Amino acid sequence: MLRVVSLSLVILTAGLFSAAADPQADDLTLCRDRQAEVQARASACDNLLKADKLTGKDKAIALSVRGNTLISKRDYDRAIETLSIAIDLDPDYVIALNLRGLAYERKGQDDLAMADYNLALRKRPTYGVPYNNRGVIHARRGALQSALDDFSLSIKYTPKFLLGWTNRARARTLMKDFDGAIADFAEAEKIDPTAPQIASNRCITYGMMGKYAQALADCNGLIERQPKNVFAINNRADVSMMKGDLDAALKDYNTAIQINPNNIRAHSGRGQIYERKKDLAQARADYRAAAYSLTKFDEPDVARARAVAQERLAALTLQAPAGATGRRVALVIGNGSYKNVHALPNPPRDSKLIASVLRDVGFQSVISVNDLTRDKFFDALKAFAEEAEKADWAVVYYAGHGFEIGGVNYLVPVDAKLAADKDAETQAVALEQVIAAVGAARKMRLVVLDACRDNPFAPSMQRTLSLKLVDKGFSNIEPGAGFMVVYAAKHGETAMDGDGSANSPFATALAREIRQPRIEIRKLFDIIRDDVWAATKHEQQPFTYGSPPGREDFYFVAGK
Repeated sequence: MLRVVSLSLVILTAGLFSAAADPQADDLTLCRDRQAEVQARASACDNLLKADKLTGKDKAIALSVRGNTLISKRDYDRAIETLSIAIDLDPDYVIALNLRGLAYERKGQDDLAMADYNLALRKRPTYGVPYNNRGVIHARRGALQSALDDFSLSIKYTPKFLLGWTNRARARTLMKDFDGAIADFAEAEKIDPTAPQIASNRCITYGMMGKYAQALADCNGLIERQPKNVFAINNRADVSMMKGDLDAALKDYNTAIQINPNNIRAHSGRGQIYERKKDLAQARADYRAAAYSLTKFDEPDVARARAVAQERLAALTLQAPAGATGRRVALVIGNGSYKNVHALPNPPRDSKLIASVLRDVGFQSVISVNDLTRDKFFDALKAFAEEAEKADWAVVYYAGHGFEIGGVNYLVPVDAKLAADKDAETQAVALEQVIAAVGAARKMRLVVLDACRDNPFAPSMQRTLSLKLVDKGFSNIEPGAGFMVVYAAKHGETAMDGDGSANSPFATALAREIRQPRIEIRKLFDIIRDDVWAATKHEQQPFTYGSPPGREDFYFVAGK
């Protein structure tokens, strides 16, 4: 998700963004220079590493700079590997320990992150940045006093560290120490009066104080300068909610969702408004859009919003209308007529085949749609979720372009324009939104993705994030209990489209095996995997993640 400010943003030193070093300086001098411009230093260090000219502490420094770059690109596995080598070379290099902790944190491995932060602080108790990063974990866990203590230590030892002040202000706000929070924001302004996180977060503080005019002045000023700042738009919506102006809040949440349809905070907030308005069907839809996660890391604001959505969804699900026992519904999508990249001939054919088979085996409702734009894609998911609420089974089959960018799996509407990898957040459909749609069903929740084709946007896409899998398929996932997600090809691999007018190997096997009686669904997809593996001469291997509820067997055709 697009985030304007990260609470755990890390810098190598407080002076990292100072003026660039002399362009004539040699690479070694520039790589060692902690005051150098970020990109210039990273390039210098990379040049030395590629030339294999470094040893010992100098190599540890260069690897740490590379590790920091990998973190900024969300390539956390490679960052951890790189930083671990740096730590082996220089076990006392606390910058590398802090950075590795941040990489672990972004992977959702908070215990390993805390271990690295703690070790860095034992080695250098006056190092301010790990206190800040440790405080962020405490804040995410709800341990606000511990977070406050760590932010205070970060400020004590690094008084010019902007995030130390703004993070402590946010912690104080949650603890209702509003005067202390406002004082911290004032100190942050002395460091950088233009920093957007000051106005956007102080907006919430003033709102909680009941000073709505000042709150809205902060948020409005920032949004005027940055009209697509979704973080600030959500904050203004939250303030309107505090004020009791539900219409203004709804307008802002709608704007945030229009900019980024996958935004967790906006869906959670909008769900609360619809619940207050007694539109429980729409409330449940928004809560579902916010509740399901395939990633292990949420920023604290997002984590709180997701927790609210999960809690309210559980409460409202008990009120959901009950349907006929055994009802099975499906949404079948075939996206082939892409407007900005080459078309795919097979997805419409494959989706027609699968829709026909599902009807033949007794699904009471099969919604079959092709060539969905972004807006139509979300409309289809919303309509299907309403069907799924009245069903025991909910199945989504999708054929079309799909891939992983920056750790998130996306399905691609036919009107998507991905000039840069970060555009996926606003142009494509996150897999979580598809999982949310099937999540309304009572028993079987199945998503089938015949979408692991090469990314056609890759050759011209501006690359700002980790793209180790962006050219080929999806990344591996861990769906929640009671969900199955089936990939036509194993993560990081591509699926074949079929020859000429033939269906894809995966769709062919799926259509054939679904018709077979008395094959339990777990075994069914094992058979499909083996069929595709054989048919493609070991070039394509489907893969299944998750599982349905364990106390019941599920059959497409029960048989006798």
